Amino acid sequence: MQTVLFTSTIFGPIHSRRLGTSLGVNLMPRDGKVCSFDCLYCEAGFNAQGTGSSGLPTRDEVKALLEEKLAAMKAEGQRLDVITFSGNGEPTLHPDFGAIAGDTMELRDRYFPEAKVSVLSNSTRIDRPDVIAALRRVDNNILKLDSALDPTIQALDRPVSPAFSAERVIDQLKNFSGQCIIQTMILRGRKGDVEIDNTTDRETDALIAAYKAINPAEVMLYSIDRKTPAEWLEKVGREELERIADRIRSHGIKVLVS
Repeated sequence: MQTVLFTSTIFGPIHSRRLGTSLGVNLMPRDGKVCSFDCLYCEAGFNAQGTGSSGLPTRDEVKALLEEKLAAMKAEGQRLDVITFSGNGEPTLHPDFGAIAGDTMELRDRYFPEAKVSVLSNSTRIDRPDVIAALRRVDNNILKLDSALDPTIQALDRPVSPAFSAERVIDQLKNFSGQCIIQTMILRGRKGDVEIDNTTDRETDALIAAYKAINPAEVMLYSIDRKTPAEWLEKVGREELERIADRIRSHGIKVLVS
């Protein structure tokens, strides 16, 4: 079974197809997964693998490890475009997420002031004032919306909370008043009675309506890039992604395909 992708709290730098040279911050366990979604395409595997035994890193641990890495990169003359909160689950689930985000901004200013701080979030915690405040402070507040239709969200993202719905999350995303980037995974696949396909006109029309309501700074469209735990999922090629993007762009929405 596919398991956790990141075995350390600070990882990289790696090249991100969307963000450039990225240093990763994993606020989840190094040997397990903690997430409020259980996405079919998650590169860190399914939640069934368990939460591991290492626990969540503390705020002090994250700060010390990040400063050590940034200082070493600075001394070696390395380039850094972005510090990205990602990893083995949803970063905003960490109880000290806001404080850690603040520490990260301060360290960025000290060592690589030209770099951005990004958060990749699945949008499940944007009903919390502390999480909203922290996401408003970072440079790139990147929030997931893979579909605007509930059946697709339930089948593809598999939210842990039964209260999660397309209507609810879109209303919450609107509260950022455009101070966000929306990230949408485009794919298809079928196994038995389960069929996933968010490339259809119906899906695209629903997403366009949602994007117009949210008014994000940008929409990021992408497809599978690495092995997924549901191996029957199919990658959507660049040409098809661009066709979908052009339909969205025709409504005055900025779209990046990666």
